[in-house]
Amino acid sequence: MVEVFAVASGKGGTGKTTSTVALGMALADRYDVTVVDADTGMANLLFHAGLSDVETTLHDVLAGDRPIGEATYDRFGMRVVPCGTSLDGFRDADPKRLREAVATLATDTDVLLLDSPPALDSRAAVLPIVMADRIVVVLQPTIPAISDGLKVQEYASSYGTGVAGVLFNKVRPDEDIEGIAEKTERYFDGPTLATVPESEQAREARRAGRPLLAHAPECDAAGAFRRVADGLSVQPVPSETVADRVRSAVIPEPP
Repeated sequence: MVEVFAVASGKGGTGKTTSTVALGMALADRYDVTVVDADTGMANLLFHAGLSDVETTLHDVLAGDRPIGEATYDRFGMRVVPCGTSLDGFRDADPKRLREAVATLATDTDVLLLDSPPALDSRAAVLPIVMADRIVVVLQPTIPAISDGLKVQEYASSYGTGVAGVLFNKVRPDEDIEGIAEKTERYFDGPTLATVPESEQAREARRAGRPLLAHAPECDAAGAFRRVADGLSVQPVPSETVADRVRSAVIPEPP
C-alpha cells in the first residue's frame, strides 16, 4: 500500500525542497518514506540530504545506465533518490523513464514524495504532478505565489490528481497569515496544513547539507513541519495499482 505525493509550488524560492525533505523526515516516524528529486533540470535535494558526492543519481537512471536501486540511498530514516546537477546528465536523461523509476519505487514504500520542478514550463516539469495521487502545494503568503499555486492545482485537477493541502512557508512575523490562509482556502481544494515561519536554522541546515529536522529539531520551523505531517492523512492504495497507473501516465503538454 502506498500513496504518491508531488510537492509543488509553481514558482521558485518558496522552500519547496526544504519542505519535501522535512515532510519526509516527519512522516518517517510513522511510515516507510521514499523521497525523489524529480526536478531533473535544477536538482537541489542532494544538497539537503548530504548526498552531493554520490556517484549514481536519477540522471543515470533516466539515461538508461543504472537501475533505480543504485540511485537510492538511506538517509535520516528515509530513502532518498537524488538527481544530478550536470548539464550533460540533464541532456542525456529521458523524462519518459521517470515513470518506470517511480513505479518501481512505489512497490516498496508507504509514502512516496516527489520534489517537483518549480515551474510548469515543460512536459518533464508537469509529469510528477500527473503521476501523483495528490499534491502538497508550498506557498509563500504573496499574491504571485498564490496565483502560481492555483495554476498547479488547476493542472493537477485536469489530470485527476487531488490536493492534499497547502503549506505556507517562510512566513514572516509581520505577515497577516491567518487572514491570508482564510482567503486562500476559498480557492484551494485542500486545507491549510500549517504555516512555517521564516527560519535562519533552515538556511544553516542547507549549508550543512542536512535536513532541517536533523539539524535543528527543536526549532519552530521544524515543529511546524511536524504539524504538516500530523495533518496529512495518508490514503494508501495497493502498490501494484499505483505502479500500473504511474507506468501508464500520459506525458502531458505544458499548460
